[in-house]
Order: sequence, then C-alpha cells, then structure tokens
Amino acid sequence: MGRRVKKLPVSGVNPNVTCNFFSGEDWRRETTTVPRETPLTIFINGQETTTILCTPTWLTQLVLGFLYSERTITNIHEVASMRICQDEQIADVRLTKTEYTLPPRRTLTSGCGSVTSSKTQEPRVDSRLVVTPQEILSLMKQLYHGQNLFQQSGGIHCSALCNRERILVLAEDIGRHNTLDKIIGECLIKKLPTQDHLLLTTGRISSEMLFKAAIMQSPIIVSRSSPTDHAISLGNDLGITIIGYARDSRLSVFSTEERLCLPKT
Repeated sequence: MGRRVKKLPVSGVNPNVTCNFFSGEDWRRETTTVPRETPLTIFINGQETTTILCTPTWLTQLVLGFLYSERTITNIHEVASMRICQDEQIADVRLTKTEYTLPPRRTLTSGCGSVTSSKTQEPRVDSRLVVTPQEILSLMKQLYHGQNLFQQSGGIHCSALCNRERILVLAEDIGRHNTLDKIIGECLIKKLPTQDHLLLTTGRISSEMLFKAAIMQSPIIVSRSSPTDHAISLGNDLGITIIGYARDSRLSVFSTEERLCLPKT
C-alpha cells in the first residue's frame, strides 16, 4: 500500500489540564493528565463515511482495522493510499477497486461498536487452541504492565493479541472497540496472523467485541471485566471461549469451556 501519512501528535494524553482538587478538608488548584479524544472522519474515494472518536495514536492502524471489520476491504492491497491530516482531522483513503461496500455514515463514540449482528454473519471459529488458567492470568499481568497511556492518565482501554506465552500486539484507546481495530490494522501492515491467538481486553466483552474476534478468527477472548449475556450466547454460537473477571488468581469461563484445562466432574 502506498500510504501518504501526515502524522498526528503521538501522545494520547494531555498533561496540561487544570482542575480543582479536594483532599480531606482542603482545596487546591493543580495540573493533571487526562486522555485525549479526537474525532477522525474517514473519506473513501472522496466520499465522507464515518467519524470515529478516538485516541490520536496508531490512526493508520485504526482506519485499516475499521475498514477490514466493516468488510470494505479484505486485505491491505486494496488500499492504494491513505492520508491522515491533523489540521482537518480526516483520513483520506483511496481504494484500488471500484466496487466496495461503504460503512454506514455515522459517528462512533468511544462506547459504540462498529459491527452489528444484523449485517454480520461470521463463520464459527474452528481452533484446537487449549490454554491453562495460569497462562491466562500471566498474560493479563503482561497486559496490565503494558498499559502506558492508562498509567499516565487512566480512562483508557487496552487490548492485546497474544500467543500462550506473550503479547504480540498491544493497542490503547478511549474506545474498547477501537483497540481491536488498531490491532487488526497493525496485523494487516505487518502481515501477522490473528487466527489461533488470544485476545485480551480491559473492557466489557459485548456482542460487537465477539464479532470482531470472529472476524479475526481468534478463539479466546479474555477481559478483567464482564461479558454481556448476548455475548455469551454468541460465544457458544461462534465457538469463541469467553473468559471474564480475569484478575489476580481468579477467572470465570462463560462459553466454549473445552479450551480451558478444566477438572473433570
């Protein structure tokens, strides 16, 4: 892909925000660090499509992953060029093909996903991957220590693609869905496979997160938070193992539990 990229500031946080801080019985004025939030409007072959509210890091990866998740592209070679402009807050994408499906024109907030069950019918994830609870908890500790932006400001989600031993790709964003799109985009750029790998996330596992895992053909998704009931149902339908509340020395398995080394009952 012949990308022409004008880089946005690499920092995903703003360290110069003032606030009134109360502690005990005293107030004081102080400077603190908060996450950055940037609207990024995607144009495809000159046509405005979607605006994503995001953290201004890994924007090339975010756009590529988003277009792949939306099935606008099926591989990186279908992107002829991409220009990301800081001043206008746009991503100008030119495709090599003339026939494609545009994403619906909408604004995606940090809490919204981009994939809906009404339009996406993903195949079941067929994988022989088996892991132990100890491996999962070790990977979650690696995820915690890799959250550089979160350590600076809080308020930022983190997700990672892993094998059984270590994290391969890690992305942070104010939107949990954006983190998965950034991972997809990075894997497209570096030609890294996503199938038969684990996904870790700090955010809630919703149905949108399950569909993205299915698109990636990742058989296991793990969070320190909770899955929704709809996600659990989809996990069983799609053959994806859902693990929630993975922290310290405990975790809970909600679907397709045969990928965990569970004791026989």
